[in-house]
Amino acid sequence: MRCGRSWGLSSDARREGQTFAGESLVVRYVNFVKLPHTLFALPFALLGLLVASRQHPVTWWTLALVVLAFTCARFVALGFNRIADRDLDAKNPRTRARELPAGRLTLAQAWAAVLAAAALFLWAAWALNPLCFALAPVALVFISGYSYAKRFTRWSHLWLGLADGIATPAGYLAVTGRWSEPWWLLVVGALAVTFWVGGFDVFYALQDEDFDRAERLESLVVRLGRRRAIGAAKVLHGLALIALVLFGIGAGLGVAYYAGVALGAALIAWEHQLVQPGDLSRLDAAFFTANGIVSVVVFLGALVDRIL
Repeated sequence: MRCGRSWGLSSDARREGQTFAGESLVVRYVNFVKLPHTLFALPFALLGLLVASRQHPVTWWTLALVVLAFTCARFVALGFNRIADRDLDAKNPRTRARELPAGRLTLAQAWAAVLAAAALFLWAAWALNPLCFALAPVALVFISGYSYAKRFTRWSHLWLGLADGIATPAGYLAVTGRWSEPWWLLVVGALAVTFWVGGFDVFYALQDEDFDRAERLESLVVRLGRRRAIGAAKVLHGLALIALVLFGIGAGLGVAYYAGVALGAALIAWEHQLVQPGDLSRLDAAFFTANGIVSVVVFLGALVDRIL
């Protein structure tokens, strides 16, 4: 996944997201995987945890392990993506300033961080419960595999979406250690995030249309063109909202949750007003500002509902 506002950020911020100034190894690692973007989907992992808390008590330790596991899993996915795409990133004017092609990190440093994050993720899964630990290697393989999806399928957006979408079931399983009742609750929870992320990843791919065509990379934008791809994103976002409503029904959530979903829907509608086939000048506002808030308002709605 790919914020563009400056508060102590470098001049790269508008082009490549929140890029923090500084040359320390820690700062370079933070920029390597755009660590602040973790907030895009983390609320959906916490949503799964919150729903599970209706049946099982949640300790601060469990909450900390879920946040740690999610952060590490995302680090692995993004870090591996940067490693796999380093030659492509060096060719693309939009991405050639990233840490690997720019030489701010060596390949060995990148691999060391990814492997350390993977080990920490596996430990967190082990500390949660046996089911999480058993599923953890499968999750690592799947989220890493996204890096190659765009080389052979136009549906790479949905692969990325599901890589984020498993966060909701993961948050639930971290607490309960078993599948949900009704069984479809976690399915629609995962699909909601899959369609949401898939839709905004289509938006993100708009800016690389020419490069992707030249490099024979797949995306809905390459296959359908801008106008039809944006139409596909609207369909995906519509499906995401339907799935969020179904998730609320399955979880027995109340008015506050649906108010959060309604506000999220308004933000998504605003996002689609900002992005037009012939005008991508407001893509940052659509991708970073709107999407950075959608997951938060949905989670906060569920949290208010849980408290009340």
